[in-house]
Amino acid sequence: MASSIAAFRECTLRACLPGSWSALALLALVGTLAGCSGQPVDRFAVDNLPPLQIAATTVTTADVARRVPQLDLLTLDDSMREFVARYTDGQTNTRLRLMSLHEAVRGPGGLDMQYDPYADGNAREVFHRGTANCLSYANLFIALAREAGLRASYQWVEVRPQWSRVSERVQVGLHVNVVVRLRDGKRYMVDIDPLPSRDISGSQELTDSEGAALYYNNIAMAALGDAQFETAWLYLVRALQLNPGSAHLWANLGAIYRATDQYRAAEQSYLQALELDFTEYSAMTNLAVLYGMEGRDEESKYWLDRVAIYRRSNPYYHAWLGDEAAAQGDWREALDHYDRAVSLAPDDSRLLFRRGLIYFELDQYPAAAIDIEQAIDRATLRTDISLYRRQLDEVRRAETGV
Repeated sequence: MASSIAAFRECTLRACLPGSWSALALLALVGTLAGCSGQPVDRFAVDNLPPLQIAATTVTTADVARRVPQLDLLTLDDSMREFVARYTDGQTNTRLRLMSLHEAVRGPGGLDMQYDPYADGNAREVFHRGTANCLSYANLFIALAREAGLRASYQWVEVRPQWSRVSERVQVGLHVNVVVRLRDGKRYMVDIDPLPSRDISGSQELTDSEGAALYYNNIAMAALGDAQFETAWLYLVRALQLNPGSAHLWANLGAIYRATDQYRAAEQSYLQALELDFTEYSAMTNLAVLYGMEGRDEESKYWLDRVAIYRRSNPYYHAWLGDEAAAQGDWREALDHYDRAVSLAPDDSRLLFRRGLIYFELDQYPAAAIDIEQAIDRATLRTDISLYRRQLDEVRRAETGV
């Protein structure tokens, strides 16, 4: 029984440490994770954004081309080409070529690339520096993989929302890695700081322009954190020019406008985000805050109610409640919450697996086996499938008393 408790906590509570890359940094995908996309926005809407007003300074979208550099994220130099040739030349099997390149980049005999959450940069900078965060590592690996003749793309990974115990505030994480498609149709996910698969709620492949938009967005958000509002606005507008259909970027633009007391522009940005994705949590909560600041109590209440509806209809909120109950050893309550979570997302293999573990703790072995079998059928990552099968074997041994 102790082993199943450990398995449950491993699947719900353990943080993914940077040093765990060897287990998850190169994952084979056996299916497609669900992504989401909003309706397209005309570039005209971005080019006609309200100017940024700071004291006596006015910054317009016309300033973006002049003040924001065109970043070349994927260009290689001669030493990078030589590196690729040294480790991949002569390998006709694309899987072996990918494995060799990955080991050369991460292994101590090659670049020995290290994770640093603050290490931004393009492919060349990362190659010569030896440190990278998730997005800059994607720049590097995509550039090298394409030089090796592999089909590599950016991938946006949506992180399962996390709620705070005290205030039930939500944190929605975003992550970027690389997807490589091989000739046989198999897909591999490459990551310098991989998320535990249980924390992934969806993914979507990105174009190079969309990947670059995220890079500009990161610069913008760092500038906003330092109260450098002009820089933040200029880089965020550049991000939107590259990917105007991103609800996440529009919500971030609203945050910049709100920080400079341009409340109408902030409101328009949040509403645009919600037009693209009506579940954009940041936009909903920020609208509620904005309207509250302006004394528009009825409108603030409307969005607070929308937030509450989002929470009640979100399977991961109920899973979080179940995790909290499980951490206290209240498996009956945990099961109630996971029943609700699975009813909202019946094809989520991770939710099925965790409910199976709860059944196991309650000695309901047939129900545990059914859930874990369904989790295996729906899983997309080979590492998940292996974990689920091991747990299923344990359930069957417990059921037979062997």
